[in-house]
Amino acid sequence: MHHFLAVTDFTLEQAQEVFTLAKSFKDNRLSGPQPLNMQSWGLLFYKSSTRTRVSFEVGVNELGGFPIVLNSQQTQIGRGETVEDSSKVLSRFLHGLVIRAYEHETVTEFAKHATMPIINGLTDFNHPCQLMADLFTLLERYSPEDVDINTLKGKKVAFLGDSACNMANSWILSAAMFGMEIFVSGPKGYEPKPAVTEALKAAGLPVNFTYTEDPKEACKDADCIYTDVWVSMGDEAEAEQRLKEMAPYQVNAELLALAKQDAYFMHCLPAHAGEEVSQDVLDSPKSIIFDEAENRLHAQKAIMAKLVELNS
Repeated sequence: MHHFLAVTDFTLEQAQEVFTLAKSFKDNRLSGPQPLNMQSWGLLFYKSSTRTRVSFEVGVNELGGFPIVLNSQQTQIGRGETVEDSSKVLSRFLHGLVIRAYEHETVTEFAKHATMPIINGLTDFNHPCQLMADLFTLLERYSPEDVDINTLKGKKVAFLGDSACNMANSWILSAAMFGMEIFVSGPKGYEPKPAVTEALKAAGLPVNFTYTEDPKEACKDADCIYTDVWVSMGDEAEAEQRLKEMAPYQVNAELLALAKQDAYFMHCLPAHAGEEVSQDVLDSPKSIIFDEAENRLHAQKAIMAKLVELNS
């Protein structure tokens, strides 16, 4: 059974096919193929969501399927049923399951026991669906005709803020896979954790990311500057400390000016203007945040379609 728990679960060839599919789905949104015809796909949420829920619910519909939204606290999981049992039971009903969870072990445990494809809709470790949308958004600019992944090679991405968060981990994995250069920059104590290095090695990828406490070094000559909220769900108790320590890593006009002239600013949203990014950067012509958000739909439709093909 082929699942999608990390970007590295696709080969480069398969990733290219996903991006090509995403372009096709975007160009022919309501007239494309429906590989999920008569299928039922579950969307299981341990965490609240806007983009993940709506994009997947709409995507399943547009691919001809029927989305079923589940809240973990409103299922027997919330009353102590094991993930193993839940996975086995849901596999008897559904054709696929998207999970947005806290612990990454939740999605890996579901995948271990499932007889349907499992898609990681976000965990505290990584967010692969967001990354596929992010990369597709860049490919639309670097290679608008055929979204050729080779155009990503050598591009420099600067990730500012919590360098151990799920988005930083996702970018580190993706940069290694697609031959990009990645600088992650954040305060001491928020550097990448060993788990991301272990994931790189497990995928047979080079451990070639650069961590620096100097945001200017990270942003210099960058092709793309990326950030995420400083206080994620589950970090609220540390909010005051995080905001204070990460203040020097706000993406503002000064840091954006250090990047290449044609650089882009990206953010997975929701954004907190005045914290991790200034309002003028959000409103800048370099900001492509809403294209990213839209592309969640097209990239995820392509991911689901590819999984149906791989598991047929």
